[in-house]
Amino acid sequence: MTANRLPDREFRFGNRLPPDFAWFCAPKDYQLHDGLVFQTEPNTDFWQRTHYGFQNDNGHALLTPVSGDFAFSAQLVFDYRTMYDQCGLLFRADANNWIKVSLEYEDASISRLGSVVTNSGYSDWATTDINSDVTVMWYRLQRRGQDVLIENSYDGTVWLQMRITHLQADLSGAKVGIYACSPKDSSFECRVPVMHLGLNKWEVPES
Repeated sequence: MTANRLPDREFRFGNRLPPDFAWFCAPKDYQLHDGLVFQTEPNTDFWQRTHYGFQNDNGHALLTPVSGDFAFSAQLVFDYRTMYDQCGLLFRADANNWIKVSLEYEDASISRLGSVVTNSGYSDWATTDINSDVTVMWYRLQRRGQDVLIENSYDGTVWLQMRITHLQADLSGAKVGIYACSPKDSSFECRVPVMHLGLNKWEVPES
Protein backbone atom coordinates (compact mmCIF):
# COMPACT_ATOMS: atom_id res chain seq x y z
CA MET A 1 0.00 0.00 0.00
CA THR A 2 1.22 3.49 -0.81
CA ALA A 3 -0.21 6.93 -0.27
CA ASN A 4 -0.14 7.45 -4.04
CA ARG A 5 -2.49 4.51 -4.70
CA LEU A 6 -4.78 4.81 -1.67
CA PRO A 7 -5.13 8.50 -0.78
CA ASP A 8 -6.86 9.72 2.34
CA ARG A 9 -7.35 6.45 4.18
CA GLU A 10 -8.47 6.48 7.80
CA PHE A 11 -7.55 3.63 10.15
CA ARG A 12 -9.57 3.31 13.36
CA PHE A 13 -8.66 -0.33 14.03
CA GLY A 14 -11.14 -3.16 14.36
CA ASN A 15 -10.36 -6.71 15.35
CA ARG A 16 -7.03 -6.73 13.48
CA LEU A 17 -4.21 -4.43 12.49
CA PRO A 18 -4.72 -2.35 9.33
CA PRO A 19 -3.66 -4.04 6.05
CA ASP A 20 0.02 -3.64 5.14
CA PHE A 21 0.98 -2.36 8.60
CA ALA A 22 3.47 -4.54 10.47
CA TRP A 23 5.41 -4.33 13.71
CA PHE A 24 9.05 -3.36 13.96
CA CYS A 25 10.20 -4.61 17.38
CA ALA A 26 6.72 -5.64 18.44
CA PRO A 27 5.62 -5.23 22.06
CA LYS A 28 5.01 -8.42 24.00
CA ASP A 29 1.28 -7.87 23.74
CA TYR A 30 -1.23 -5.44 22.27
CA GLN A 31 -5.01 -5.07 22.28
CA LEU A 32 -7.48 -3.68 19.78
CA HIS A 33 -10.20 -1.94 21.75
CA ASP A 34 -11.00 1.74 21.39
CA GLY A 35 -7.93 1.85 19.15
CA LEU A 36 -4.55 0.13 19.32
CA VAL A 37 -3.35 -0.22 22.92
CA PHE A 38 0.04 -1.55 24.00
CA GLN A 39 2.65 -1.37 26.76
CA THR A 40 6.22 -0.38 26.03
CA GLU A 41 9.09 -2.63 27.02
CA PRO A 42 11.92 -1.23 29.18
CA ASN A 43 15.20 -0.09 27.60
CA THR A 44 13.70 0.59 24.17
CA ASP A 45 14.61 3.63 22.10
CA PHE A 46 15.45 5.16 18.72
CA TRP A 47 18.68 7.19 18.82
CA GLN A 48 22.00 7.23 16.96
CA ARG A 49 25.34 8.38 18.42
CA THR A 50 25.09 12.17 18.84
CA HIS A 51 26.18 13.48 22.27
CA TYR A 52 25.19 10.35 24.20
CA GLY A 53 27.32 7.99 22.12
CA PHE A 54 24.94 5.03 22.15
CA GLN A 55 23.05 3.47 19.24
CA ASN A 56 19.54 2.20 20.02
CA ASP A 57 17.18 0.93 17.34
CA ASN A 58 14.70 -1.20 19.25
CA GLY A 59 11.63 0.98 19.89
CA HIS A 60 8.18 -0.39 19.09
CA ALA A 61 6.79 0.83 15.76
CA LEU A 62 3.80 -0.10 13.62
CA LEU A 63 4.78 0.84 10.07
CA THR A 64 3.58 0.67 6.48
CA PRO A 65 5.56 1.15 3.24
CA VAL A 66 5.15 4.50 1.49
CA SER A 67 6.40 5.66 -1.88
CA GLY A 68 6.38 9.21 -3.15
CA ASP A 69 4.87 12.16 -1.35
CA PHE A 70 2.33 11.57 1.43
CA ALA A 71 0.72 12.92 4.58
CA PHE A 72 0.52 10.68 7.65
CA SER A 73 -1.12 11.67 10.93
CA ALA A 74 -2.26 9.96 14.11
CA GLN A 75 -3.67 10.70 17.53
CA LEU A 76 -1.64 9.41 20.49
CA VAL A 77 -2.99 9.00 24.03
CA PHE A 78 -0.42 8.15 26.68
CA ASP A 79 0.26 7.67 30.37
CA TYR A 80 3.95 8.45 30.80
CA ARG A 81 5.63 7.18 33.96
CA THR A 82 9.39 7.72 33.72
CA MET A 83 11.88 10.16 32.22
CA TYR A 84 12.28 9.79 28.41
CA ASP A 85 9.03 7.78 27.94
CA GLN A 86 7.73 8.82 24.51
CA CYS A 87 5.30 8.01 21.69
CA GLY A 88 4.54 9.59 18.35
CA LEU A 89 5.24 9.10 14.63
CA LEU A 90 8.22 7.51 12.87
CA PHE A 91 9.31 7.86 9.22
CA ARG A 92 12.11 5.37 8.63
CA ALA A 93 14.41 4.54 5.73
CA ASP A 94 16.76 2.38 7.82
CA ALA A 95 18.52 2.36 11.21
CA ASN A 96 20.71 5.31 10.25
CA ASN A 97 18.14 7.52 8.50
CA TRP A 98 14.78 8.39 10.04
CA ILE A 99 12.53 11.01 11.65
CA LYS A 100 10.49 10.77 14.83
CA VAL A 101 8.15 13.28 16.46
CA SER A 102 6.70 12.94 19.94
CA LEU A 103 6.24 14.24 23.44
CA GLU A 104 9.06 13.01 25.67
CA TYR A 105 8.45 12.94 29.41
CA GLU A 106 10.93 14.68 31.72
CA ASP A 107 9.15 14.97 35.05
CA ALA A 108 5.74 15.75 36.55
CA SER A 109 6.02 19.36 35.43
CA ILE A 110 7.78 19.41 32.07
CA SER A 111 7.87 17.28 28.93
CA ARG A 112 9.65 17.95 25.62
CA LEU A 113 7.57 18.39 22.49
CA GLY A 114 10.08 17.72 19.78
CA SER A 115 11.47 15.89 16.81
CA VAL A 116 14.58 13.87 16.07
CA VAL A 117 16.07 13.79 12.58
CA THR A 118 18.74 11.17 11.94
CA ASN A 119 20.93 11.42 8.84
CA SER A 120 23.84 9.07 8.13
CA GLY A 121 23.77 7.60 11.62
CA TYR A 122 23.70 10.84 13.66
CA SER A 123 20.59 12.08 15.46
CA ASP A 124 19.64 15.61 16.42
CA TRP A 125 16.90 16.70 18.81
CA ALA A 126 14.85 19.91 18.52
CA THR A 127 12.44 20.56 21.39
CA THR A 128 10.22 23.01 23.19
CA ASP A 129 8.98 22.64 26.78
CA ILE A 130 5.35 21.66 27.35
CA ASN A 131 3.32 20.95 30.46
CA SER A 132 3.31 17.28 31.47
CA ASP A 133 -0.43 17.51 32.08
CA VAL A 134 -0.83 17.04 28.30
CA THR A 135 -1.65 13.37 27.70
CA VAL A 136 -3.15 13.51 24.18
CA MET A 137 -1.53 14.82 21.00
CA TRP A 138 -1.92 14.64 17.23
CA TYR A 139 1.14 14.57 14.97
CA ARG A 140 1.51 14.84 11.19
CA LEU A 141 4.37 14.19 8.78
CA GLN A 142 4.13 15.47 5.20
CA ARG A 143 6.75 14.49 2.64
CA ARG A 144 7.67 16.31 -0.55
CA GLY A 145 10.66 14.68 -2.19
CA GLN A 146 13.43 14.46 0.39
CA ASP A 147 11.87 17.20 2.55
CA VAL A 148 9.46 16.64 5.44
CA LEU A 149 7.13 19.01 7.27
CA ILE A 150 6.62 18.06 10.93
CA GLU A 151 3.50 19.30 12.73
CA ASN A 152 1.48 18.79 15.90
CA SER A 153 -2.12 19.53 16.81
CA TYR A 154 -4.20 19.53 19.98
CA ASP A 155 -7.46 18.76 18.16
CA GLY A 156 -6.54 17.17 14.82
CA THR A 157 -7.82 20.24 12.97
CA VAL A 158 -5.52 23.18 13.67
CA TRP A 159 -1.93 22.19 12.86
CA LEU A 160 1.19 23.91 14.25
CA GLN A 161 4.45 23.77 12.37
CA MET A 162 7.28 22.29 14.42
CA ARG A 163 9.97 21.90 11.81
CA ILE A 164 10.90 21.53 8.13
CA THR A 165 13.75 19.10 7.57
CA HIS A 166 15.54 16.98 4.96
CA LEU A 167 16.49 13.30 4.78
CA GLN A 168 19.56 12.50 2.71
CA ALA A 169 19.05 8.74 2.27
CA ASP A 170 17.36 6.79 -0.50
CA LEU A 171 13.70 6.73 0.58
CA SER A 172 12.44 4.22 -1.99
CA GLY A 173 11.91 1.57 0.72
CA ALA A 174 10.85 3.92 3.51
CA LYS A 175 8.03 3.22 5.96
CA VAL A 176 5.86 5.42 8.17
CA GLY A 177 3.70 4.82 11.22
CA ILE A 178 3.42 5.21 14.97
CA TYR A 179 6.03 4.38 17.60
CA ALA A 180 6.54 4.24 21.37
CA CYS A 181 9.48 3.44 23.60
CA SER A 182 10.82 3.62 27.17
CA PRO A 183 14.59 4.23 27.13
CA LYS A 184 14.96 3.61 30.87
CA ASP A 185 13.91 0.62 33.01
CA SER A 186 10.23 1.52 32.74
CA SER A 187 7.00 0.93 30.85
CA PHE A 188 3.85 2.87 30.01
CA GLU A 189 0.62 2.45 28.07
CA CYS A 190 0.18 4.00 24.63
CA ARG A 191 -3.16 4.18 22.80
CA VAL A 192 -3.67 5.08 19.14
CA PRO A 193 -7.37 5.77 18.42
CA VAL A 194 -6.95 6.74 14.74
CA MET A 195 -4.39 7.13 11.94
CA HIS A 196 -4.66 8.83 8.54
CA LEU A 197 -2.58 8.19 5.41
CA GLY A 198 -3.15 10.24 2.31
CA LEU A 199 -1.87 12.68 -0.26
CA ASN A 200 0.56 15.39 0.72
CA LYS A 201 -1.22 18.74 1.14
CA TRP A 202 1.94 20.69 1.92
CA GLU A 203 1.78 23.75 -0.30
CA VAL A 204 4.49 24.29 -2.88
CA PRO A 205 6.30 27.57 -2.16
CA GLU A 206 5.97 30.36 -4.67
CA SER A 207 9.04 30.87 -6.84
